[in-house]
Amino acid sequence: MALTDSNMLPLGTKAPHFNLRDVLTDKQVSLENSSSKGTVIIFMCNHCPYVIHVIKGLVKLSNKYKDDGINFIGINSNDIVKYPDDSPENMKKFAQEYKINFPYCFDETQEVAKAYNAACTPDFYLFDNSLQLVYRGRMDESRPYSQIPVTGIDLSRAIDIMLKGDKIPDLQYPSAGCNIKWK
Repeated sequence: MALTDSNMLPLGTKAPHFNLRDVLTDKQVSLENSSSKGTVIIFMCNHCPYVIHVIKGLVKLSNKYKDDGINFIGINSNDIVKYPDDSPENMKKFAQEYKINFPYCFDETQEVAKAYNAACTPDFYLFDNSLQLVYRGRMDESRPYSQIPVTGIDLSRAIDIMLKGDKIPDLQYPSAGCNIKWK
């Protein structure tokens, strides 16, 4: 496990297109088919202790904002040859165990992670209704063994500000977690 910070894609970046299979429903997921007030993209995986640390809070956030028109999409881009715990079959088990209620997609080619300049798991991106990046960084300051409770305050605050139509402050802190397992 190598602690890695997110790369902080420039604000205003248009969300890169993708069409990935949701391991839970076996349906294709793309941003173009998603009508919403905003979309949270999370690069995540099954075995990362940083993801496991925040997953219950992440599911809680996705439930909180569902009625507000905010979509959440999880994407696993890890190399499953070297990290079989992150296979689509295990993604489905992980999603069921933690009651993930949003699409959890597998990026087999790793092209989506590269397009988003993703670096770690978890890595969070918030796009507005025109698919412009308005927030990227951490969910909150909690980390495994930090004794700081998972609140989701940073991501939640960004979503709330966006929903009000206000500008999210440019000062945003990177997420941190395990590096994406590249092929």
